Amino acid sequence: MKKSSTALWAAAITLPALLGFAPISASAQTAEPTLSKEDKEASAKIYFERCAGCHGVLRKGATGKNLEPEATRKLGQPRLEKILGLGTEGGMPNFDDILSKDELKNMATYIQMTPDTPPEWGMKEMKASWKLGVAPDKRPTRQMNAVNLNNVFSVTLRDSGEVALIDGDTKKIWTIIKTGYAVHISRMSASGRYIYVIGRDGKLDMIDLWMETPAVVATIKTGLDARSVDTSKFKGYEDKYAIAGSYWPPQYVIMDGQTLEPLKIVSTRGLTVDGAYHPEPRVASIVSSLIKPEWVVTVKETGLVKLVDYTDVKNLKETTIESAKFLHDGGWDASKRYFMVAANASDKVAVIDTKDGKLAALVDTKPKPHPGRGANFVHPKFGPVWATSHLGSDVVTLIGTDPEKHKDSAWKVVAELKNHGAGSLFVKTHPKSSNLWADAPLHPDRDMAESVSVFDIANLDKPAEIINVAKMAGLPETKAIQRVVHAEYNEKGDEVWFSIWAGKTDPSAIVIIDDKTRKMKNVIKDPKLITPTGKFNVLNTQHDIY
Repeated sequence: MKKSSTALWAAAITLPALLGFAPISASAQTAEPTLSKEDKEASAKIYFERCAGCHGVLRKGATGKNLEPEATRKLGQPRLEKILGLGTEGGMPNFDDILSKDELKNMATYIQMTPDTPPEWGMKEMKASWKLGVAPDKRPTRQMNAVNLNNVFSVTLRDSGEVALIDGDTKKIWTIIKTGYAVHISRMSASGRYIYVIGRDGKLDMIDLWMETPAVVATIKTGLDARSVDTSKFKGYEDKYAIAGSYWPPQYVIMDGQTLEPLKIVSTRGLTVDGAYHPEPRVASIVSSLIKPEWVVTVKETGLVKLVDYTDVKNLKETTIESAKFLHDGGWDASKRYFMVAANASDKVAVIDTKDGKLAALVDTKPKPHPGRGANFVHPKFGPVWATSHLGSDVVTLIGTDPEKHKDSAWKVVAELKNHGAGSLFVKTHPKSSNLWADAPLHPDRDMAESVSVFDIANLDKPAEIINVAKMAGLPETKAIQRVVHAEYNEKGDEVWFSIWAGKTDPSAIVIIDDKTRKMKNVIKDPKLITPTGKFNVLNTQHDIY
């Protein structure tokens, strides 16, 4: 991660005392571990980049365990170093191929120290960070390139703070654009013209695909840590507004959809579904409804889902739905009425009925569901189902989603398919495919993390075929595990693309598999492909095809 993209987080590490947020002093505690100023700042940077997403900025836990000193000091330095180095089968990756022995040792010490509280990030800071590079009336009035935009992939280059736009027809890198650190998602405008990409450092960039060479036309820093973005997509409001949710500070911001000018900030701090106050309820995922002028905003730590009506931003209306902790990622069912979201620390999937504005069901699952957007297909016996894989279990869970024609199956686990391992992040299919793919990139075993399972939808009683995708890439052997992550289909639905996510100094690649034959079709290799992870096809992302 480059200095420019971490400067504000570095400030968050060193400014708390100046802002009145200083942690309890070491003298007030019993034998608090210490690090030098340099080692503490380096460890804080690693924690932000690698750990805060699961464990929280304040280390109170969510998908990952609570890492406050009361918990970590009980484990002790040697055991913490071992856990950090080797990982766990519950979904925590091993870091012994990413961090040095000294870094592992310092990290084990750091998480036994009292957490700092970062500063806030309000309207003043957002407006100061907002830059309108090209005004809407100065942008092209038609597409200025000959690229098939429907088959362009926006590919996260995690550790370089960039996205690569790859032409899915030619398999060539069209351009690489500087963005925030470790872009979490790329979201398309309702029109399919703009890509909105948000980094874990809160930097949001708006990319215009109509330019001869796509470029950022507007940018803003929405917080110090963020994950989610979308635009307004209901008829009459297409791309009028954009919304981004932050992990820190816990809030969401509504912006002008064409310029990213910030208009309104809404805090998500408050009480959980259990009735306890939480200081860090992070915005986990946001999707835009097509049947109402609303966004579905999930708040991780509280277990609350907000249906945000954007017809009147100044007099904003929210419908609050209680579900379960800790909400994470999810996607639409095939009808686009129900939003299926993982409450992965509660081992549940919450079903949100966006038409009636209420909770339709809480479905119990195996440990730590983690679907990405999930996968929709028609089961031969149970009708329409939605699938999720799991961080904490080696299954792919199928949930019935048709309460009209398959009432007996609706909102129930109708099947559990055997995945090749736990530590899965994504499951994927396509309406034109007869395959269901599942990865396991966070499994600590090399062979598991480098492979995928593929199921025959027409014959789900048949065991999955396990394919070592990393070996297909033909990359040199490295100490780092070559993790295979995030299946994404092309425009036609006949190719599935996987990232080979190796160490940040190791060669990486994208492997393209023929969906029908399950054989490798292409490999994209380039020194500029630095730790590719998420890939977002324009057409599939624009229309929520998964």
